Amino acid sequence: MSATTAPEPMDSLPVRSTDTPVVLDRREGPFGEVVLRERGEHFEIIANGCFLMDTSDGRSERLLIDVALASLPAGRTAPSVLIGGLGVGFSLVRAAEEERWGRIVVVEREQAIVDWHREGPLDRISGAALADPRTGILPTDLVAHLRTTTERYDALCLDIDNGPDWTVTEGNDSLYSPAGLAHCHDRLNPGGVLAVWSAQPSPAFEQALRNAGFSGVRTEEVAVARGVPDVVHLALRAG
Repeated sequence: MSATTAPEPMDSLPVRSTDTPVVLDRREGPFGEVVLRERGEHFEIIANGCFLMDTSDGRSERLLIDVALASLPAGRTAPSVLIGGLGVGFSLVRAAEEERWGRIVVVEREQAIVDWHREGPLDRISGAALADPRTGILPTDLVAHLRTTTERYDALCLDIDNGPDWTVTEGNDSLYSPAGLAHCHDRLNPGGVLAVWSAQPSPAFEQALRNAGFSGVRTEEVAVARGVPDVVHLALRAG
């Protein structure tokens, strides 16, 4: 009879750290590399080596939608919203949860991100929102769309960078320029609201919004225990 090796105790087996990210997909797109990673129970999106967002919180992405809706004129029926950037889906999900919104348009230039939501692991977050009949996806660049479309919206909720002072790609700079803000202004219905997510407050951007003809410029912060808070910059087009 051959000898049998005793099984190794479970507490001596190697355990994969939940702090170690696992790459689920990596693609080269027209604007560089985008990566979807899993870290423990959460997902992360990385663009050209720059961390964009993850699924660990989502309060500021939901705030982006909530404060835009609250800032619209009272009594506006079924307002339309353009969401710039699909990301991990928190902003879209929040919009779809709110029955008051009418048309919900999401502009996302990275096909990989759209695929991760439609047929990948992010479907568990956004599947119901994408199936909402109010929702539509435009697979195009937000800056180009705002410059060329004739459509108008009641709210523009934009989250394509880490903020006006920290862009993901060089071409995004133009969104926060006088010409880019003029395009945003033109794409809003009278009384409409522009909401821009940022990883930190930007007094210079607030002034740029005023210079572009917006009124009611203010900044909403997400409370944090320490460090610099995420914020949403808000501005109104006069009615």
